[in-house]
Amino acid sequence: MQVDLASGLLRGVAQIASPNCDARPPGVEPDLIVVHGISLPPGEFGGPWIDRLFTNTLPQDAHPYFAEVGPLRVSSHLAVRRDGTVTQYVKFTDRAWHAGKSSFEGREACNDYSIGIELEGTDTLAYDGAQYHALARVIAALCDAYPSLSPDRVVGHSDVAPGRKTDPGPAFDWPHARGLIETACAHSNRT
Repeated sequence: MQVDLASGLLRGVAQIASPNCDARPPGVEPDLIVVHGISLPPGEFGGPWIDRLFTNTLPQDAHPYFAEVGPLRVSSHLAVRRDGTVTQYVKFTDRAWHAGKSSFEGREACNDYSIGIELEGTDTLAYDGAQYHALARVIAALCDAYPSLSPDRVVGHSDVAPGRKTDPGPAFDWPHARGLIETACAHSNRT
């Protein structure tokens, strides 16, 4: 995997443009990666619903939960499905609307300076091995592209919005993920 710096796109993955984004503040490059968990409907995997949510085309009558989240205008830079398939919704050069009211290390508005990665999952069901491997490859590519990113700048949504968000949740194996990320970064193109 490789990031095309000119376009802000990750090469070799599906691209579905979300309208739910805007320009980062002038001079701001990403220096934080926020990992999220998402399932639509809650606890269910597969289907077109994540794509539909991020493109404002979620049919609110298809499931009772969709009436709650359908009106939201949210996005993420990337989503990693259960099988490790990666889809990009927002260019890395743009601000995705993924973290909401948030702060990290005393710095507010994480959307301004972060990259959001959604993992298809829940707080309580184990994430799939393919997702951990895909996440590690994606993060290695991002660290290659953006010098301000590093494996120690990867946090959960719960870390930037404590008390408001719990994802990726207790089911996410941080030690396993960090080990894979470290290995992928060590074997990446960064010198």
